Amino acid sequence: MNAQAIISRLERFAETLPAAVAGLSPDGASFKPTTGAWSILEIVCHLADEEVDDFRSRLRGVLDDPSKPLAPIDPEGWARERRYNEQDLVATVARFVRERRESIGWLRSMKHPDWTRSHEHPRFGPIAAGDLLASWAAHDALHLRQIAKRLYELASLDAPEYKTAYAGQWGA
Repeated sequence: MNAQAIISRLERFAETLPAAVAGLSPDGASFKPTTGAWSILEIVCHLADEEVDDFRSRLRGVLDDPSKPLAPIDPEGWARERRYNEQDLVATVARFVRERRESIGWLRSMKHPDWTRSHEHPRFGPIAAGDLLASWAAHDALHLRQIAKRLYELASLDAPEYKTAYAGQWGA
């Protein structure tokens, strides 16, 4: 595994995310499609919470003592309970960037981590520290794709009397 490449990708995402959502109005940030999919604001809140309560915490737990249970997570519940769609986008992006920088500092400070250390997850089976690191970067990419889809949908909302077909079809 090229851990340094993954860590560098995680580090760059702290610049990518703010650039992707810069300048969104509060209405644009909180727009939810009729499918019920998350708004951009909800996605950013999720990323900020996952940074602390999931990936960094769980990776640390597996590296420190993989026999201990991992703290439970409930992303869908957090979105409701923490009222993601009522948060401030700028403040949440800043929180994500701050937490990501802390994560990068921690990741870069480790001397020869054992990426093969594995936790026996009750639902997924064995999860190695390397699985968590790789999944962390993949998680960023999945949510960047979601953000891109919301931005695509907002283009149609901002010009309801016009068609966006010339741009190409989403997912093509």
